[in-house]
Amino acid sequence: MGNADCVLPGTEFGHRVPVPPSRPFLDTFRANLKETFFPDDPLRQFRNESGPRRVILGLKYFLPILDWAPSYSLSLFKSDLIAGATIASLAIPQGISYAKLANLPPIIGLYSSFVPPLVYAMMGSSRDLAVGTVAVASLLIGSMLADEVSPTQEPALYLHLAFTATFFAGLFQAALGLLRLGFIVDFLSHATIVGFMAGAATVVCLQQLKGMLGLEHFTTATDLVSVLKSVFTQVHQWRWESAVLGCCFLFFLLLTRFFSKRRPRFFWVSAAAPLTSVILGTLLVFLTHAENHGVQVIGYLKKGLNPPSATSLIFTAPYLTVALKTGVVTGIVALAEGIAVGRSFAMFKNYHIDGNKEMIAFGTMNIVGSLTSCYLTTGPFSRSAVNYNAGCKTAMSNVVMAAAVMITLLFLTPLFHYTPLVVLSAIIMAAMLGLVDYEAAIHLWHVDKVDFCVCLAAFLGVVFGSVEIGLVIAVSISILRVLLFVSRPRTTVLGKVPNSSAYRRVDQYPVAQTVPGVLILRIDAPIYFTNASYLRERISRWIEEENDSSKGETSLQYLILDMGAVGSIDTSGISMLDEVKKIIDRRSIKLVLANPGSEVMKKMNSSKILEAIGHEWVFLTVADAVAACNFMLHTCKPGATANDNGACEAVV
Repeated sequence: MGNADCVLPGTEFGHRVPVPPSRPFLDTFRANLKETFFPDDPLRQFRNESGPRRVILGLKYFLPILDWAPSYSLSLFKSDLIAGATIASLAIPQGISYAKLANLPPIIGLYSSFVPPLVYAMMGSSRDLAVGTVAVASLLIGSMLADEVSPTQEPALYLHLAFTATFFAGLFQAALGLLRLGFIVDFLSHATIVGFMAGAATVVCLQQLKGMLGLEHFTTATDLVSVLKSVFTQVHQWRWESAVLGCCFLFFLLLTRFFSKRRPRFFWVSAAAPLTSVILGTLLVFLTHAENHGVQVIGYLKKGLNPPSATSLIFTAPYLTVALKTGVVTGIVALAEGIAVGRSFAMFKNYHIDGNKEMIAFGTMNIVGSLTSCYLTTGPFSRSAVNYNAGCKTAMSNVVMAAAVMITLLFLTPLFHYTPLVVLSAIIMAAMLGLVDYEAAIHLWHVDKVDFCVCLAAFLGVVFGSVEIGLVIAVSISILRVLLFVSRPRTTVLGKVPNSSAYRRVDQYPVAQTVPGVLILRIDAPIYFTNASYLRERISRWIEEENDSSKGETSLQYLILDMGAVGSIDTSGISMLDEVKKIIDRRSIKLVLANPGSEVMKKMNSSKILEAIGHEWVFLTVADAVAACNFMLHTCKPGATANDNGACEAVV
């Protein structure tokens, strides 16, 4: 046997790595459970508080309005009044437009802009989020429900399914928040959302060609090929009146957005443009009787507030499955968008929002909404951006918006009778073009090609398949990437940086020098059953490559594993270490560990692998481990064994 069998002569290099004291299983389980589901420790505010005080704090936790309402002032209300009136001018036309996108009666869009904002104002923790319907969720509801029920042949059944899907979406969202399962939404990565939103925006714009061209019959499919086929097989039915009117209003909307972006203090110009378009379009149709010349109009809208819809929910076969599936899918998408928007504006104003509380708020407002003739709502970016720019201070701006919608429902709905559908199509297209974030896609390409591929897959899946297919593809690729990270962790060779005691990756630091006779490997992930076999094979290959490259020089005597990044290890990982030790023992190579964590030390000690390796061969740092190996290499006589007296020179 070679130098690997020599025993350290009593001198310790650096500090000894201790084995942490064992803890009762229930204590460990409780700590891990808390770290997984309660990382923000929401119960800390209840400590050392009396019973009545805990009740008050609990009510404030679920109803944040109780926290800020007592200190609400007139100056704050003035700001919220301006912001609420501004977003109402955007919410009314968008609500009508997005309801048509979901194949629902336009009045449902107004209903959905009345009740949910009131619920969110009481339960939401964001000061800037403006609640309402969104295009992507509307498109999802329209496409998924239309596959089972025709909105034209069975409108009542379709409407009831939309309410039921909204109920399930709210139930799912609230359950995620109450059970602290918000991390599920994190599987929709930034790259996924960028691609998915761009694809959905493209599909929505294509769908609006029906209104822009004045077509009466149009495909229910959402993929690019089907839409273009439907458009160009009906060339003889195109109405030039609708096309000209639609292009004019679309140009007007894009022009106002461009102007507001160039001059942010005139943000209200872009915010008021949709309502201005509706008013101008309605007047134009009314005065010219354009409805008699091929320009389609909204028609009659019923006056009055939201009627109850609890008895309209469907919980029986064969429609329960489609309602549940639609609710879960749209609920996840709406959550991802709403929470991302809320966090973005919270960062701008330097305050914190609780993701789980937001999920409960979204879920509650959609459950209540489904019982009051509303369909799915969340926090759209465009409306929230207007709310932010208008200077909102609290969620009271949502109450002001709801009040404006209430007045519209009670008194103003007959005025929308002559509103041309082509104006609604132009409003939707203008809003959707803002969701195509090509700059973010270019940034992904420059920073991370894999993320760009995820983004592109989501985009192509939505455009050439369907919204559901694109979402499944994007999430599947994201999950596959996570699995690859876990099952194929990075292992790198470390070398010593000159004039320092630091050991760094030799591929990142070309000046880093390897130590003759010693191979230092860093494992950059926890060791689990998913990657144990791969790590065993990869370590063996590193050893073979090192032996091949060191022919004629000092043969490999020591393998140092830097365990600093190994946060945890399971029994498969322990078995892998044992197998690696046996493999390299046959090659006269000594296994040395550096910087193992507490969990790793406990499990190695419990499994007796620590005894097999030798506690004296576990070091606090890589530098300590290298110093010990160098000592053995330069003081042990070749061919010495552990039992040879005087094999190593004592060092004082």
